[in-house]
Formats: sequence, C-alpha cells, structure tokens
Amino acid sequence: MEREFVLRKLASRLDPVAFARYFLAIEPDDKQALVLRSKAPQLILNCSRQWGKSTVSSILALHQAYFHPKSLVLVVSPTLRQSGELIRKIINYLPALGIRKKTDGVNTLSVELPNGSRVIGLPGKDGTIRGFSGTSLLIIDEASQVADSLYRSVRPFLAASKNGRMVIMSTPYGTRGFFWEEWERGEGWERAETPANECPRINAEFLERERRSMGESWFKQEYLCQFLENQNTYLSREWVEAAFTRDIKALIL
Repeated sequence: MEREFVLRKLASRLDPVAFARYFLAIEPDDKQALVLRSKAPQLILNCSRQWGKSTVSSILALHQAYFHPKSLVLVVSPTLRQSGELIRKIINYLPALGIRKKTDGVNTLSVELPNGSRVIGLPGKDGTIRGFSGTSLLIIDEASQVADSLYRSVRPFLAASKNGRMVIMSTPYGTRGFFWEEWERGEGWERAETPANECPRINAEFLERERRSMGESWFKQEYLCQFLENQNTYLSREWVEAAFTRDIKALIL
C-alpha cells in the first residue's frame, strides 16, 4: 500500500491529470487534460461557459503549490467574489491531501501550505494588488472582463521568477480588450479552444434550448467561443483597422 502511494505521488508530481485523478477524485475530460498537461510559459484558453474553468484553474494552482515548495500562485478575477470561489475550491481539496486550512496571515483570500507555498486570490482592481514578485504561476480567470490596465499591472509579477507561468482563460466578450488582442495576435502564446459542443458534460438538448432562448449572436459568444462585435457599433473594427497603415513614411515639412 505504501509503495502504491509513493508511485501515485510520483506520477502526480509529473502529471497534473494523475494528481486530479488520484488525489482529488476528479477525472478531467480530454480537453481539460490537454490544458492541465501544457508546459507552455504562456497559455491562453478560450472556452465555453460551464466548461470547467474554475476546476481546471484550481487543479493547476494546487498542483503547483503542493509539489513545488515556496511557490507563489496568484489568481486574478474581475471581482473578489470570483477569486474567492476559486480559493474555496482549493480549500475543499485540502483534506484529500491531509492538509488543514491555513491562510498566509496577510491576505484575506489565501491558502498557505506546510511547504511554504501560497495561493492568493486577488480582486480586479489595479490599485490594490501591486507589490507581488517572484510569482510561480499567474492565473487570470474570466480574463475578457478584466481591465487592460490590470493586465499590464500583473504581468511584471513574473519578471523575477524562475520558470514562472501565466495562464489566462475566459469566455469571449466582444472584439475588445487584452484577452481578444492576445488571442488574435499575441506572441508566445499556446492557444486552446473549447466550445460547448465539445464538452461531454453539456448535452445537445440543453445547447439547443439556449440557442433558441438567447439568440444566435449571444449563443455563439457564450457557448461557441466566437468573438463578436457590438452590433450597435457603426463602424466595424475591421474597417477601422483597414483605414490605417504602418507602411507610410513620415513627411518632414
């Protein structure tokens, strides 16, 4: 029995999917497994509503904190309540690891593990979250709802870290903001897309009811991962961008 536990722990250290399966009693689906196993320093996930973002985020955060002592894991969401939901998920997993709940004594939404690692949930307010450094893993949840200024504020948290990672995930919310910009043209990102019709937990009958209820445009955004323009906009983004060029040399009079 002891040997089996040691083998499972070793496998789990190397593979977050094994960690979810053996220690947390969670069986990730194929798309979730791909995301959990990614080693990319920058991972961006465009996903349907109810796909399981918070579950995947909590597994990633806890895996990093549990197997890498003194890690600092930061979770940023549009609101403190949303960050709190993810921290609560992590707290609920702790008994399975034989760990008692403990905060870091400084941050309200936090978990500190016996190995010195911390997971901290932060609100989506630029002025209140500066000052972190040496971050091992930075997760931005519901990124399409997070302000661009906040995104620019948290990126430097990774500057002084060794092998620090950033994972941003969201359902689309128009052709605007850093989430759309990074998905469309950002450099250095590994991209993953998970529409609802590829999620085994969302059935086709439910999706058809949602399509009829919310209309085609909202359905495509919320469930099919499509970035759609605001229909009240007079000029499309494509037209505006086409009106500008970087090929014209400046004229000196």
